[in-house]
Amino acid sequence: MSDSNRQSIADAAHTIVVKVGTRVLTGPTGRLDGERVASIAHQLAQLVDSGRRMLLVSSGAVGAGLGRLAQSQRPTDLAELQAVASVGQSCLIEAYNRALEQHGHHAAQVLLTADDFNDRSRYLNVRNTLFALFRMGAVPIVNENDAVRVDELQRNFGDNDRLAAMVANLLRAPLLVLLSDVDGVYDMTASTEDHKVVVPQIDLEATSGATYVHRGLSDQREGPKLSVGGMQTKLEAAKLVAVAGESVIIAGGRRENVLIDILAGEQVGTLVVGAASSTTARKRWIGAAARCAGRLIVDAGAAKALCQRGSSLLAVGVTQVIGSFEKGDAVAIEQADGTEIARGLSNYSSNDLRQVAGAQTDRIAELLGHCPYTEVVHRDNLALVG
Repeated sequence: MSDSNRQSIADAAHTIVVKVGTRVLTGPTGRLDGERVASIAHQLAQLVDSGRRMLLVSSGAVGAGLGRLAQSQRPTDLAELQAVASVGQSCLIEAYNRALEQHGHHAAQVLLTADDFNDRSRYLNVRNTLFALFRMGAVPIVNENDAVRVDELQRNFGDNDRLAAMVANLLRAPLLVLLSDVDGVYDMTASTEDHKVVVPQIDLEATSGATYVHRGLSDQREGPKLSVGGMQTKLEAAKLVAVAGESVIIAGGRRENVLIDILAGEQVGTLVVGAASSTTARKRWIGAAARCAGRLIVDAGAAKALCQRGSSLLAVGVTQVIGSFEKGDAVAIEQADGTEIARGLSNYSSNDLRQVAGAQTDRIAELLGHCPYTEVVHRDNLALVG
């Protein structure tokens, strides 16, 4: 059944980021399921042929490596696990490329690390490369560089969910599709042992926004009680994209032609509707990609000014400075209870900020000997995340 809201989102989605998880791509033995890889690739090719720009964030390198090396057990030694992933990455790209070539397209391997997002210049270089690949008709296949980063390998599930969200924000993609081994976000109050009911839609703004998603939907007082567990990282990834103004669909990756159905507006999985207002590319980078070098704890007045009035952060509202950072570094801005409400680029080093925290602006020159900035974090360099 087609849904008008989903159809309008699908029609507007000129660029789509799809993330597919290990459990979708591997069989019971943990090895790569070649037929499933081919199915995903064929759907991507069809959507590229329809005029859309498609990017895939794909797990599965370890499973592919196990198969190529004829190993039956996933290594427990981290270096060996990285080695298996390195071998498997080439297998994974080969499998996607074989399927894409049947439609006249090519797979382009793109291996990224967190540092590629933390550094603004590298961030923009990645963006430029991806758009060049789109112009060539290639399909970028993105994965974390397991040979140098171990974040994804050391988790039981889902760091690639966040990577997919960061790539979606980098591209300003109107739609992120997270393909999982479950059919969506479940309504546990309506579920039985034999049947789990998928929540069709989550509207951030209509359901108290960030808290609804960030806390895994378990704290919502009204409406259904929703399952979390392995879904938590997907909900957190959905939040990163939705608060920036784009939409997310969480769906079952083993459904036949799942991507084709989603882009046809079919009611597949759970739709997380993006916020009404969009954010600039720079603020997307600050809010979702830049790594925070420190934390600023602010009082209730400052929190209200940031969240409700879109104000800059002044020294008088800072109650505590945590960590060591330099001028221009990204910092997390938190309330007294530890809730992160924003991220921004600090105009002051941590050492200078400790000297002026809690002080009125007109006292900064007295305390430091000069007043380089009236704001600790200017609103143009600040992104709300809560």
